[in-house]
Amino acid sequence: MSKTLTLVRPDDWHLHVRDGAVLKDVLAHISNQFARAVIMPNLKQPVTSVDLAKAYRSRIDSALKQLGVPHFTPLMTLYLTDITSRDEVRKASENQIIGFKLYPAGATTNSDAGVTNIKHAYPALEAMQKYSVPLLIHGEVTESAIDIFDREAVFIDRILEPLRKDFPELRVVFEHITTKQAAHYVRDADTKGKNTLAATITAHHLLMNRNSLFAGGIRPHHYCLPILKREEHRLALIEAATSSNPRFFLGTDSAPHPKGEKESSCGCAGCYTAHNAMGLYAEAFYSVGKLDLLEGFASFFGPDFYCLPRNRDQITLVQQAEKVPFEFTLGDTVLVPLRAGETIAWSLAR
Repeated sequence: MSKTLTLVRPDDWHLHVRDGAVLKDVLAHISNQFARAVIMPNLKQPVTSVDLAKAYRSRIDSALKQLGVPHFTPLMTLYLTDITSRDEVRKASENQIIGFKLYPAGATTNSDAGVTNIKHAYPALEAMQKYSVPLLIHGEVTESAIDIFDREAVFIDRILEPLRKDFPELRVVFEHITTKQAAHYVRDADTKGKNTLAATITAHHLLMNRNSLFAGGIRPHHYCLPILKREEHRLALIEAATSSNPRFFLGTDSAPHPKGEKESSCGCAGCYTAHNAMGLYAEAFYSVGKLDLLEGFASFFGPDFYCLPRNRDQITLVQQAEKVPFEFTLGDTVLVPLRAGETIAWSLAR
């Protein structure tokens, strides 16, 4: 008899849905599992103002309406730049913007307009601390001289720790952490008893290490940023995610890219997991005998950090292998999901 797990409907605290014709295809997958999602602002024209966020939210709502999805709530963010003003932060706090996203310039997809020097953003960060608007961080330095596998650890020492000392009341989410150093930093940080530091963890970083990039050849659909790390780091992430520590919660960082843009001479970074994200997380938790702890990680700790109510309805996962299609439609093209042509051991009960 198949095992089942019923849990309060989870939320995704880090999601890319892109824009335009692809919105419906991505939202159809994610809204099937989650009640809410933090929508990343790194469009080709970055979402840098409240007005742009409202317009983007309207396009998302229109796509949801076309899908006939009444229950899914997008939580909007703004893209932090060198010139983000205190006034824009104030407006964000008054308009239910969930946070500002820090992309170091050049760190990942559509990040060229990101922050070039953290000191340039200090006026905005001061206002974010004042108005209790969270800072969501892509935590990597970008200097080419620093090994790509070390950039997250260096970011902690050079940027994150000094920033938190300068703004001790600022609420920070260290997103999609990938290293033992990051997991231990978040676990051990002294927040003076306040709810000012958390981290999201992706399913693909829980399930894969850097060997997965080269299993049988170069695997472009396993390439993401921050890049997959050694097995010791994956094990540290598993330990953090399954620890029942409320500083760690779910954020898929599911990132849709057309197949041709991944399978190219300079492929895009990002893994697409929205098709069965909860099945992948269940697989990771079950692998270490801690499936019963998934609900806290997926459904409770995120809304608690963001001071939002927990969801009331439930979903059920079934230990029933689900074969993943080789491709999904993405607007007028296709994308290749994680585990394409393979199976995921858990799936959403229909």
